[in-house]
Amino acid sequence: MSLVIISNLSITFSGKNLFHQIGFQVEPGDRIGLVGPNGSGKTTLLRLIGGEISPDTGEIKKRKGIRIGYLPQDVHTALSGKVLQSILDSIPGRVRLRDEMMRVEESLKNIQNKDSQLKLAKELAELHQEISYLDRQFPSHEAEKILAGLGFRSEDFDIPASSLSEGWKMRTVLGSLLYQSPDLLLLDEPTNHLDIPSVHWLDQFLQTYKGAIILVSHDRDFLNRQINRIISFEPEGLKTYSGNYDFYLKAREDEKLIRLRQVRNQEQKIKDAERFIERFRYKATKARQAQSKIKLIKKMELVKSYHPQKTIHFSFPAILRSGREVVAIKGVTKGFDKKVVYTNINLTVLRGERIAIIGPNGAGKTTLLRMIAGEITPDHGEITLGHKVTMAYFAQHHTDMLDPRKTIVEEVSLAAPNETIGFARTVCGAFLFSGDDVDKSIGVLSGGEKARVSLAKLLVKPGNLMLMDEPTNHLDLISSEILIDSLTDYKGTLIFVSHNQSFVNRLATKIWDIQGDQIEEYPGNLNEYYDHLDRIAKTSSEESDKKQSQIAPNTERKSRRAKKKEAAEKRQLIRETLKPIQEKLLVLEERISDLEKRQKELESILSDPAVFADKNKSSSFLNEYSEVREKGKELIARWEFAQEQLESAKKDLGI
Repeated sequence: MSLVIISNLSITFSGKNLFHQIGFQVEPGDRIGLVGPNGSGKTTLLRLIGGEISPDTGEIKKRKGIRIGYLPQDVHTALSGKVLQSILDSIPGRVRLRDEMMRVEESLKNIQNKDSQLKLAKELAELHQEISYLDRQFPSHEAEKILAGLGFRSEDFDIPASSLSEGWKMRTVLGSLLYQSPDLLLLDEPTNHLDIPSVHWLDQFLQTYKGAIILVSHDRDFLNRQINRIISFEPEGLKTYSGNYDFYLKAREDEKLIRLRQVRNQEQKIKDAERFIERFRYKATKARQAQSKIKLIKKMELVKSYHPQKTIHFSFPAILRSGREVVAIKGVTKGFDKKVVYTNINLTVLRGERIAIIGPNGAGKTTLLRMIAGEITPDHGEITLGHKVTMAYFAQHHTDMLDPRKTIVEEVSLAAPNETIGFARTVCGAFLFSGDDVDKSIGVLSGGEKARVSLAKLLVKPGNLMLMDEPTNHLDLISSEILIDSLTDYKGTLIFVSHNQSFVNRLATKIWDIQGDQIEEYPGNLNEYYDHLDRIAKTSSEESDKKQSQIAPNTERKSRRAKKKEAAEKRQLIRETLKPIQEKLLVLEERISDLEKRQKELESILSDPAVFADKNKSSSFLNEYSEVREKGKELIARWEFAQEQLESAKKDLGI
């Protein structure tokens, strides 16, 4: 049975008809990608399916009992509680059951009537069963794994969710949705607030997700791996295609060729008919045939020409050639307050290189770009630009620095004061601002429109060294791809930060991976970087296996005393590494066993109605039961964490 059936759906916003009698179905296991330019209605469609808004006409039928999870582009709901607890409490019914249990326990303390006590005790037992079922279905360690994958450290789990930045709040909301594992997951640009490591984790997580997914993403590689069906917003209406995004592009190109062929054939038929009419309409013997052809032309339904969507179109102008060494970073150390971001960094950027800076959020990617741009200075060391280097910087915060009182064309003209207003208008047109649009105030623009203005200002004067910080944020998929194509032809040197895997893969010739307060350098793009890490892991594993299988040949070259020493040192290392964890596990297991035993004893005691004859006694037992249960959950979580530590340590030791 279909999860969602959409029939004859229509909706209008600000006088614009977004959808007109559209319809499609979402089946279990569907993985649908929504594509189309910004403003075409992708987010609106997700909000309609999620139940946030209602259509003007038509209906959306949802399967009874379906669970739908919706991730918007921006967080509008207030988060409460600590990070981990907010994830756990996102499971429908869990908070209600806990509140209900507290209410029943409180009632048991105050009621003297034995029949009422018995009834409440039975209700309490049922509530315990329901909570236990939820705990088994949605264990806390799964929530911890998801949070870790999204970049949270274990010490972040107890931070109040309300104190997080907007980006980390988005991660918390995303973590909640993944933990709930709904039947249908609606994801609107889920990678927007993630860094490359988290995007990579989410990419792998979603590939094994069992539910249906409807996804909006400007990352072509991410989209291709996740979907098997496309719903596209085209000039001629909503269209559906089987396959991923690459297949969709090929299908659209084939449609274009077929449509052009049909138009040409029809035009030729009309020309032939018109020639016949012109030649024979006044000949008595051919008049009837001429009239038939006139009627045929009038009845003919004209094949509409193919009208591609409007997209940004630009290419970088010619630039001055710089010296071979573009940037020299020597002994750079940088910190904020008591946090050290970089320590004694030494890097060189050569002409023509395209360097992607990756690392977790907060690692210092933007800080490095800002130091190269000269916006902030290192605490120690120096960063120098090479011979004839001219720099342009596209920063995330630069869209906020646009003057809201100025018009689009005025902002673009500021970047090229020596050029004519006509030149500025041409540049604006390349970024889809034409006619009266160029006279719009910056203050009324959307985030995507502001990003296009900033890109337009960059195009006017790009320089031969370009620094770009998340340039595809707020761009739709088509615009992101066009930007990638344009940068491919850029003749200068590029240093950039992007969470867009497609952007990094198609442009990067080198990766700077921030590891702690250092930067590791790897040649190649993102895929080659991942392959490099996989080879390191594989080689490490093979070497460990080889050492185990070749102990005899290797030790033949060593004296017996050296062999004994090596074996003793290894045993000592294993003992020192594993013993504390194993001892911790034993202590936890004993405590968990004792608590489970006491919990069963208390459950047996509380099942006896006579216990509630003594108010103080029953209250004491209930309080103890609650404490034992909560302590047991805490110890189990600690045991699971310690068990993971043990497995990780064994893996590192090659045992």
